Amino acid sequence: MSKQLLKGNVALAEAAIRAGCEAYFGYPITPQTELLEHMARRMIELNRVFLQAESEVAAINMVYGAAVAGTKVMTSSSSPGISLMQEGFSYIAGSNVPVVVIDVMRGGPGLGNIQPSQSDYNQITKSAGHGDFHPIVLAPATVQEAIDLTVLAFDLAETYRTLVIVAADGAIGQMMEPAELPPMRPKREKRPFWALTGAAGRPKNVITSLYLGADNLEALNNQIQDKLALIQGHEVRYDCYRMEDADSVLVAFGTAARVAQTAVDHLRQEGFPVGLLRPITLWPFPERPLRELAQQVDTLLVVEMNAGQMFHDVKEVVGDQAEVYFTGRTGGAIPTPDEIERVVHGLYNYYLDPDYSPVGVLA
Repeated sequence: MSKQLLKGNVALAEAAIRAGCEAYFGYPITPQTELLEHMARRMIELNRVFLQAESEVAAINMVYGAAVAGTKVMTSSSSPGISLMQEGFSYIAGSNVPVVVIDVMRGGPGLGNIQPSQSDYNQITKSAGHGDFHPIVLAPATVQEAIDLTVLAFDLAETYRTLVIVAADGAIGQMMEPAELPPMRPKREKRPFWALTGAAGRPKNVITSLYLGADNLEALNNQIQDKLALIQGHEVRYDCYRMEDADSVLVAFGTAARVAQTAVDHLRQEGFPVGLLRPITLWPFPERPLRELAQQVDTLLVVEMNAGQMFHDVKEVVGDQAEVYFTGRTGGAIPTPDEIERVVHGLYNYYLDPDYSPVGVLA
């Protein structure tokens, strides 16, 4: 298929449809509302299920109900709406059912604003609800990658019977870029063996997140931890840019990584050997590549559109193997390449002159 000019939110929605999404339940919230609007039209055209719920709480519980019936199901929202869905996320995790969620992040805390942000990082990677679990979290940096990772999200959800979150932000949701959509997958002929489809002619299936008694619940938790370990061993994704001779590395994801890549190109033109590591899976986090990288470079600068959330994960992984610094913007502001370049200049000056204090950097 040829490329076409697509808005991020529309691309996310159409990618989900072509990946086989059979049912969508959601509630409008900016900056992802065009995603829901596209679903409202296309799902009905294709004789699939679309329902605008009365709230995000209702939407995620409808998703949960469809998932236990073996339906390929998804929802989407933006940051305050994701907060409201967290109890449902935990029920989904405790029930081992596949669900895809798209989070088009906006500025916070509170109602905040509708500008792009990455301040949901802690909320979606540190379990996305109560209990000992993690969703798989995929972070696209382009409209094409938003399409590709949404298709992957459905595959991973089915493979591991788990919650998968595609974590975009308002910039990716609203931007338009040339991109190629995948072909439409054929309709699934039958439900998975574990689904609640009626027990006529077979032993009944039971799906629940309620396990009375510590032994029973611990057995469930052990099984979930085994699954998470399997995911950590097989599903880490990241991208490296201009790392061949780097002695300093930027670490960024999503829109911040796009800006950081431009900064790397400018710094290279000035003779600074700087590279970029971009996590694509925010969970499982690319710990091994970061740890190996820290043994090869002097400095890592984490760039985010928040107050430094992934920064703490990078510091924990790297330890004392390399210096780790942070720079970023909050409230829906996007850092510019110039801002990042000034910080890098300051860090190089600091290593030449320890009395120099780099401005705008958290160590």
